[in-house]
Amino acid sequence: MLSLWALFFSALGAATLLPLQSEAVLVGLLLREPQAWATLLLVATAGNVLGSVVNWLLGRAIEHLRDKRWFPFSAAQLERAQQRYQRWGQWSLLLSWMPVIGDPLTLIAGIMREPFWRFLLLVTVAKAGRYAALAMITLGWFHAW
Repeated sequence: MLSLWALFFSALGAATLLPLQSEAVLVGLLLREPQAWATLLLVATAGNVLGSVVNWLLGRAIEHLRDKRWFPFSAAQLERAQQRYQRWGQWSLLLSWMPVIGDPLTLIAGIMREPFWRFLLLVTVAKAGRYAALAMITLGWFHAW
């Protein structure tokens, strides 16, 4: 049970701007308990999606803070990010699984007021797909096809 909590929190933290690697935790647990693959995928996906929801909520709140002196982004940086999001829109959330760009995308979706239901659906598909592919590679399922 402790390993599931470790997986959940590493996945949650990895979806925020924290430098965590949930993939390594998932692969280790898959190798140790391959029969538990479904539970491990569910826990990793839930944690990672919840971390993205935190980013979305921060994005929603960011507009109220942008004029503060300590705010970490310039108006120009926010404007560029918003323009990119408007160009690709909601479908860019399918890239939320990617390192480096995925976490900021979920933050920008909050800033852009992406409807929560659509955000949750697209991010869940992206994150679950990444973990499923990683599990298939780890457990050698591609060889069976």
